[in-house]
Amino acid sequence: MKRLRTLPLAIAGALLVLAGHAGAATLAERWSALRAEQPKVMIRDAARTLGVSEADLLATSIGSTVTRLRSDGNDPREIMRRALDLGTVLALTRNENGVLERTGVATKVKPQPEDDKEVKDEEREARLRNIAGGYLGGEIDLRFTFSKWKYAFAVAQPGADGAVKRSLQFFDENGAAIHKIYPKDAAGVAVFDKLVADFRHPDQQAALKVAARAPKAAELADSKVDVKEFQQAWNEMSDVHQFNRLLTEFKITREQAMRLAPAGMVQRLKPEAVRTLLDEAARQQLPIMSFLGNGAVIQIFSGKIAKTAPSAGWYNVLDPAFNLHLRDSAFKSGWVVRRAGVTSVEFYDNEGEQVVSFFGVRERGQPQPKSWVDLTAALPKG
Repeated sequence: MKRLRTLPLAIAGALLVLAGHAGAATLAERWSALRAEQPKVMIRDAARTLGVSEADLLATSIGSTVTRLRSDGNDPREIMRRALDLGTVLALTRNENGVLERTGVATKVKPQPEDDKEVKDEEREARLRNIAGGYLGGEIDLRFTFSKWKYAFAVAQPGADGAVKRSLQFFDENGAAIHKIYPKDAAGVAVFDKLVADFRHPDQQAALKVAARAPKAAELADSKVDVKEFQQAWNEMSDVHQFNRLLTEFKITREQAMRLAPAGMVQRLKPEAVRTLLDEAARQQLPIMSFLGNGAVIQIFSGKIAKTAPSAGWYNVLDPAFNLHLRDSAFKSGWVVRRAGVTSVEFYDNEGEQVVSFFGVRERGQPQPKSWVDLTAALPKG
């Protein structure tokens, strides 16, 4: 990952001149000018510099290297279902301060016998509602909220070596990237091309109607929360997946829940504890689970990690099939959290948004490894 480079005054001036000529500088032209000055600029950083969304910027290449795909109703779910046939892919999920990249093959859900179709457990039913025929466990492990998927594109961009780099890219209503898939198998090219043809949007114009991001809702005052009832409900959880229901029921945020948690259920950490956690997990070869999401999709990595390394403002896992990039310079707090007998570690940014969470890998029905609990207990406290 690279930090947003400070735009030299000369570049800024050139862009302003282009923008100043009434009607003379389209977004595509401004984007082209920026790339000419900064050939290695990332599209997300370029969008921020140009004051538009990443989806808007990508759409300027519709008709050349980009094809807009249908994204209404069940279209995103069906595109992801078809993407199960791409073979080995790199799946990339990001939020403002974190990126998780996993290379592997997604598993398909095995058809269930007729007698097993009725799901009685409400939490399990909710988790299964947004699946796309797979992605549960395995190398590419995803959880979807398709109602928040707004725009979809297929990209076929020639690289410096002349080889075409293909991807499926998805964005929310604000034009922010939520998930991207890069096929890695030659055999997946035909699947990709057929998918693009089948889901091609009838309107291949560049202009999108990206919604402005709404102001973040004000947090409910702690004094208006029934803290006693909330803490009792926390202590009565039988499954960690019930936690989201508690947040909805008491109308509180995740970070607020950390403050109001029952005694002994949370421990505040220093933001730099994320580095200690990753370094120790690598040193001890302790399997961990990393969860990173953005409200529209969560991607999960499970396994051992090996190589950790800092870069300017970021801390990274740089393994062959798994990369994790965390802008820990934007972290405000970390927490060791205990729910339903399970210990996790969560980190929040300066806006109070959860960036990433970690769990120890454990077998279903088995206690969590003592080595994981010991690691979380040794993290630097806040």
